Amino acid sequence: MVKPPGRLQVVATPIGNLADLSARARTALEGADLIAAEDTRHTAALLKACGITKPLTSLHEHNESARVPELLARLAAGETIALVSDAGSPLLSDPGYELVRRAAAAGISVQTVPGPSAVTAALSVAGLPTDRFCFEGFLPARAAERRAALAALAHEERTLVFFEAPHRIRATLEDMAVEFGAARQAAVARELTKAHESTYRGTLGELAARAAREENFTRGEITVVVHGAARAAAAVDERQLRRTVDLLAKELPPGRAAALAAQLTGASRAAAYALAIRGAAGDADAGSGAAAAGEEDVP
Repeated sequence: MVKPPGRLQVVATPIGNLADLSARARTALEGADLIAAEDTRHTAALLKACGITKPLTSLHEHNESARVPELLARLAAGETIALVSDAGSPLLSDPGYELVRRAAAAGISVQTVPGPSAVTAALSVAGLPTDRFCFEGFLPARAAERRAALAALAHEERTLVFFEAPHRIRATLEDMAVEFGAARQAAVARELTKAHESTYRGTLGELAARAAREENFTRGEITVVVHGAARAAAAVDERQLRRTVDLLAKELPPGRAAALAAQLTGASRAAAYALAIRGAAGDADAGSGAAAAGEEDVP
Protein backbone atom coordinates (compact mmCIF):
# COMPACT_ATOMS: atom_id res chain seq x y z
CA MET A 1 0.00 0.00 0.00
CA VAL A 2 1.41 3.38 -1.05
CA LYS A 3 1.71 5.82 1.81
CA PRO A 4 0.00 9.19 1.09
CA PRO A 5 2.21 12.26 0.77
CA GLY A 6 3.04 14.17 3.90
CA ARG A 7 2.50 17.84 4.51
CA LEU A 8 4.56 20.98 4.91
CA GLN A 9 3.51 23.28 7.74
CA VAL A 10 4.74 26.87 7.69
CA VAL A 11 4.88 27.75 11.38
CA ALA A 12 5.20 31.26 12.83
CA THR A 13 7.27 31.46 16.01
CA PRO A 14 7.71 34.26 18.60
CA ILE A 15 9.59 37.41 17.62
CA GLY A 16 10.84 37.80 21.18
CA ASN A 17 8.34 36.77 23.82
CA LEU A 18 8.07 32.99 24.15
CA ALA A 19 4.54 33.36 25.52
CA ASP A 20 3.47 34.32 21.99
CA LEU A 21 3.93 30.75 20.71
CA SER A 22 0.38 29.66 19.95
CA ALA A 23 -1.09 26.36 21.09
CA ARG A 24 -1.50 25.36 17.45
CA ALA A 25 2.15 26.18 16.67
CA ARG A 26 3.26 24.08 19.64
CA THR A 27 1.12 21.17 18.42
CA ALA A 28 2.59 21.50 14.91
CA LEU A 29 6.15 21.41 16.22
CA GLU A 30 5.41 18.46 18.49
CA GLY A 31 3.77 16.54 15.65
CA ALA A 32 6.40 17.15 12.98
CA ASP A 33 8.74 14.39 11.84
CA LEU A 34 11.34 17.03 11.03
CA ILE A 35 11.74 20.77 11.63
CA ALA A 36 13.46 22.78 8.90
CA ALA A 37 14.96 25.81 10.62
CA GLU A 38 16.78 28.92 9.46
CA ASP A 39 19.27 28.49 12.31
CA THR A 40 19.12 25.12 14.09
CA ARG A 41 20.86 26.53 17.18
CA HIS A 42 18.26 29.26 17.57
CA THR A 43 15.35 26.86 17.05
CA ALA A 44 16.91 24.26 19.35
CA ALA A 45 16.84 26.85 22.14
CA LEU A 46 13.16 27.55 21.44
CA LEU A 47 12.30 23.85 21.45
CA LYS A 48 14.20 23.28 24.69
CA ALA A 49 12.35 26.15 26.37
CA CYS A 50 9.07 24.57 25.25
CA GLY A 51 10.07 21.04 26.26
CA ILE A 52 9.96 19.74 22.68
CA THR A 53 12.47 17.28 21.24
CA LYS A 54 12.49 16.90 17.46
CA PRO A 55 15.06 16.34 14.68
CA LEU A 56 16.27 19.56 13.08
CA THR A 57 17.75 20.37 9.70
CA SER A 58 19.00 23.74 8.50
CA LEU A 59 17.31 25.63 5.66
CA HIS A 60 18.78 29.05 4.97
CA GLU A 61 19.57 31.29 2.00
CA HIS A 62 22.90 29.59 1.33
CA ASN A 63 21.69 25.97 1.24
CA GLU A 64 17.98 26.10 0.34
CA SER A 65 18.41 25.10 -3.30
CA ALA A 66 20.58 22.09 -2.35
CA ARG A 67 18.39 21.05 0.58
CA VAL A 68 14.96 21.23 -1.10
CA PRO A 69 15.17 17.93 -3.12
CA GLU A 70 15.88 15.97 0.08
CA LEU A 71 12.97 17.61 1.90
CA LEU A 72 10.61 17.05 -1.04
CA ALA A 73 11.56 13.36 -1.04
CA ARG A 74 10.73 13.09 2.66
CA LEU A 75 7.41 14.87 2.13
CA ALA A 76 6.59 12.56 -0.78
CA ALA A 77 7.33 9.62 1.50
CA GLY A 78 4.64 10.77 3.92
CA GLU A 79 6.53 12.80 6.49
CA THR A 80 5.31 16.02 8.07
CA ILE A 81 7.85 18.86 8.03
CA ALA A 82 7.52 22.08 9.98
CA LEU A 83 9.23 25.11 8.42
CA VAL A 84 10.31 27.84 10.85
CA SER A 85 12.49 30.93 10.72
CA ASP A 86 14.50 32.45 13.54
CA ALA A 87 11.57 34.64 14.52
CA GLY A 88 8.13 35.50 13.22
CA SER A 89 6.49 34.26 10.04
CA PRO A 90 8.69 32.31 7.59
CA LEU A 91 9.34 33.72 4.09
CA LEU A 92 9.05 37.39 5.21
CA SER A 93 12.68 38.35 4.56
CA ASP A 94 13.47 34.76 5.55
CA PRO A 95 14.19 31.55 3.57
CA GLY A 96 11.58 29.00 2.57
CA TYR A 97 10.12 30.38 -0.66
CA GLU A 98 11.68 27.71 -2.89
CA LEU A 99 10.60 24.88 -0.61
CA VAL A 100 7.01 26.13 -0.41
CA ARG A 101 6.81 26.79 -4.15
CA ARG A 102 8.17 23.40 -5.16
CA ALA A 103 6.17 21.50 -2.56
CA ALA A 104 2.94 23.10 -3.77
CA ALA A 105 3.90 22.40 -7.40
CA ALA A 106 4.45 18.74 -6.48
CA GLY A 107 0.93 18.47 -5.09
CA ILE A 108 2.05 18.30 -1.47
CA SER A 109 -0.23 19.91 1.11
CA VAL A 110 1.20 23.21 2.36
CA GLN A 111 -0.49 24.59 5.46
CA THR A 112 0.00 27.79 7.41
CA VAL A 113 0.19 28.00 11.18
CA PRO A 114 -0.02 31.80 11.53
CA GLY A 115 1.27 33.83 14.40
CA PRO A 116 3.68 36.63 15.28
CA SER A 117 5.12 38.95 12.62
CA ALA A 118 7.24 42.05 13.17
CA VAL A 119 5.53 43.61 10.13
CA THR A 120 2.01 43.58 11.53
CA ALA A 121 3.22 44.16 15.10
CA ALA A 122 5.01 47.38 14.08
CA LEU A 123 2.06 48.58 12.00
CA SER A 124 -0.29 48.08 14.95
CA VAL A 125 1.64 50.50 17.18
CA ALA A 126 3.12 52.96 14.67
CA GLY A 127 0.16 55.32 14.64
CA LEU A 128 0.29 55.55 10.84
CA PRO A 129 -2.28 54.51 8.19
CA THR A 130 -2.67 50.73 7.89
CA ASP A 131 -5.45 50.42 5.32
CA ARG A 132 -2.84 50.04 2.56
CA PHE A 133 0.83 49.21 3.08
CA CYS A 134 3.77 47.55 1.36
CA PHE A 135 6.60 45.57 2.91
CA GLU A 136 10.08 46.29 1.52
CA GLY A 137 12.15 44.07 3.83
CA PHE A 138 15.80 45.07 4.24
CA LEU A 139 17.19 47.93 2.17
CA PRO A 140 20.57 47.50 0.44
CA ALA A 141 23.53 47.80 2.80
CA ARG A 142 25.58 49.98 0.42
CA ALA A 143 24.75 53.67 0.79
CA ALA A 144 24.42 54.48 -2.93
CA GLU A 145 22.18 51.47 -3.59
CA ARG A 146 20.09 52.23 -0.51
CA ARG A 147 19.50 55.81 -1.61
CA ALA A 148 18.56 54.65 -5.11
CA ALA A 149 16.04 52.19 -3.65
CA LEU A 150 14.54 54.91 -1.46
CA ALA A 151 14.38 57.36 -4.36
CA ALA A 152 12.33 54.80 -6.30
CA LEU A 153 9.86 54.66 -3.38
CA ALA A 154 9.64 58.40 -2.77
CA HIS A 155 6.22 58.73 -4.45
CA GLU A 156 4.73 55.48 -3.06
CA GLU A 157 1.41 56.45 -1.45
CA ARG A 158 1.03 53.33 0.70
CA THR A 159 2.56 53.10 4.16
CA LEU A 160 6.05 51.56 3.89
CA VAL A 161 7.49 48.92 6.22
CA PHE A 162 11.20 48.07 6.40
CA PHE A 163 13.48 45.89 8.48
CA GLU A 164 16.85 47.38 9.38
CA ALA A 165 20.00 46.33 11.20
CA PRO A 166 20.79 48.37 14.32
CA HIS A 167 24.20 49.49 13.05
CA ARG A 168 22.59 50.95 9.90
CA ILE A 169 19.44 52.55 11.32
CA ARG A 170 20.97 56.03 11.74
CA ALA A 171 22.26 56.16 8.15
CA THR A 172 18.99 54.73 6.83
CA LEU A 173 16.89 57.35 8.62
CA GLU A 174 19.17 60.10 7.34
CA ASP A 175 18.82 58.78 3.79
CA MET A 176 15.04 58.52 4.19
CA ALA A 177 14.92 62.13 5.37
CA VAL A 178 16.74 63.18 2.20
CA GLU A 179 14.79 61.04 -0.28
CA PHE A 180 11.32 61.21 1.32
CA GLY A 181 11.61 64.63 2.97
CA ALA A 182 12.54 65.34 6.58
CA ALA A 183 8.92 66.21 7.44
CA ARG A 184 7.52 62.77 6.50
CA GLN A 185 5.98 61.02 9.52
CA ALA A 186 7.46 57.67 10.57
CA ALA A 187 7.91 55.27 13.48
CA VAL A 188 10.79 53.07 14.57
CA ALA A 189 9.76 49.96 16.51
CA ARG A 190 12.63 48.35 18.44
CA GLU A 191 12.75 45.01 20.27
CA LEU A 192 9.06 44.30 19.69
CA THR A 193 7.48 42.01 22.36
CA LYS A 194 10.74 41.95 24.34
CA ALA A 195 11.52 43.46 27.74
CA HIS A 196 12.96 46.66 26.23
CA GLU A 197 10.32 47.18 23.54
CA SER A 198 10.31 50.82 22.39
CA THR A 199 8.47 52.69 19.66
CA TYR A 200 9.76 56.09 18.55
CA ARG A 201 7.40 58.29 16.55
CA GLY A 202 7.99 61.59 14.76
CA THR A 203 9.21 63.02 11.49
CA LEU A 204 12.10 61.36 9.67
CA GLY A 205 14.24 64.38 10.51
CA GLU A 206 13.42 64.06 14.21
CA LEU A 207 14.02 60.31 14.25
CA ALA A 208 17.36 60.64 12.43
CA ALA A 209 18.49 63.21 15.00
CA ARG A 210 17.36 60.97 17.84
CA ALA A 211 19.23 57.99 16.41
CA ALA A 212 22.37 60.14 16.36
CA ARG A 213 22.18 61.09 20.02
CA GLU A 214 20.55 58.09 21.77
CA GLU A 215 22.62 54.94 22.13
CA ASN A 216 19.67 52.67 22.88
CA PHE A 217 17.99 53.73 19.63
CA THR A 218 20.55 51.70 17.68
CA ARG A 219 20.22 48.45 19.61
CA GLY A 220 18.15 45.34 18.98
CA GLU A 221 15.79 44.21 16.22
CA ILE A 222 14.32 47.18 14.33
CA THR A 223 11.27 47.70 12.13
CA VAL A 224 10.69 51.06 10.43
CA VAL A 225 7.24 52.26 9.34
CA VAL A 226 7.02 55.33 7.09
CA HIS A 227 3.92 57.30 6.07
CA GLY A 228 3.21 57.09 2.35
CA ALA A 229 3.68 60.05 0.04
CA ALA A 230 0.89 62.59 -0.31
CA ARG A 231 -1.24 61.95 -3.35
CA ALA A 232 -0.04 64.08 -6.24
CA ALA A 233 -2.53 66.66 -7.45
CA ALA A 234 -3.98 65.83 -10.83
CA ALA A 235 -2.72 67.95 -13.71
CA VAL A 236 -5.17 70.71 -14.57
CA ASP A 237 -6.03 71.57 -18.15
CA GLU A 238 -5.69 75.36 -18.02
CA ARG A 239 -7.56 75.89 -21.27
CA GLN A 240 -10.49 73.81 -20.04
CA LEU A 241 -10.45 75.69 -16.73
CA ARG A 242 -10.64 79.06 -18.48
CA ARG A 243 -13.52 77.91 -20.72
CA THR A 244 -15.40 76.49 -17.74
CA VAL A 245 -14.96 79.67 -15.68
CA ASP A 246 -15.99 81.87 -18.61
CA LEU A 247 -19.20 79.90 -19.21
CA LEU A 248 -20.20 79.74 -15.54
CA ALA A 249 -19.33 83.38 -14.89
CA LYS A 250 -21.93 84.45 -17.46
CA GLU A 251 -24.68 83.05 -15.22
CA LEU A 252 -23.22 83.10 -11.71
CA PRO A 253 -21.34 85.42 -9.32
CA PRO A 254 -17.51 84.96 -9.41
CA GLY A 255 -17.32 83.04 -6.13
CA ARG A 256 -20.00 80.51 -7.10
CA ALA A 257 -18.60 80.17 -10.63
CA ALA A 258 -15.13 79.51 -9.22
CA ALA A 259 -16.38 76.86 -6.76
CA LEU A 260 -18.22 74.93 -9.49
CA ALA A 261 -15.34 75.25 -11.96
CA ALA A 262 -12.92 73.88 -9.37
CA GLN A 263 -15.16 70.85 -8.77
CA LEU A 264 -15.56 70.19 -12.49
CA THR A 265 -11.90 70.53 -13.48
CA GLY A 266 -9.97 69.48 -10.39
CA ALA A 267 -8.32 72.90 -10.14
CA SER A 268 -8.00 74.79 -6.89
CA ARG A 269 -10.79 77.18 -6.01
CA ALA A 270 -8.23 79.97 -5.69
CA ALA A 271 -7.04 79.49 -9.28
CA ALA A 272 -10.60 79.39 -10.59
CA TYR A 273 -11.60 82.46 -8.57
CA ALA A 274 -8.62 84.45 -9.90
CA LEU A 275 -9.79 83.73 -13.45
CA ALA A 276 -13.37 84.63 -12.59
CA ILE A 277 -12.34 87.96 -11.07
CA ARG A 278 -10.04 88.68 -14.00
CA GLY A 279 -12.87 87.93 -16.40
CA ALA A 280 -15.30 90.12 -14.49
CA ALA A 281 -12.80 92.97 -14.44
CA GLY A 282 -12.24 92.55 -18.17
CA ASP A 283 -15.96 92.69 -18.84
CA ALA A 284 -16.26 95.81 -16.72
CA ASP A 285 -13.39 97.50 -18.57
CA ALA A 286 -14.92 96.54 -21.89
CA GLY A 287 -18.27 97.96 -20.82
CA SER A 288 -16.68 101.23 -19.70
CA GLY A 289 -14.78 101.51 -22.94
CA ALA A 290 -17.91 100.94 -24.98
CA ALA A 291 -19.78 103.53 -22.99
CA ALA A 292 -17.00 106.08 -23.46
CA ALA A 293 -16.90 105.40 -27.18
CA GLY A 294 -20.64 105.86 -27.37
CA GLU A 295 -20.42 109.21 -25.63
CA GLU A 296 -17.80 110.38 -28.11
CA ASP A 297 -20.08 109.43 -31.00
CA VAL A 298 -22.90 111.60 -29.70
CA PRO A 299 -22.93 114.82 -31.68
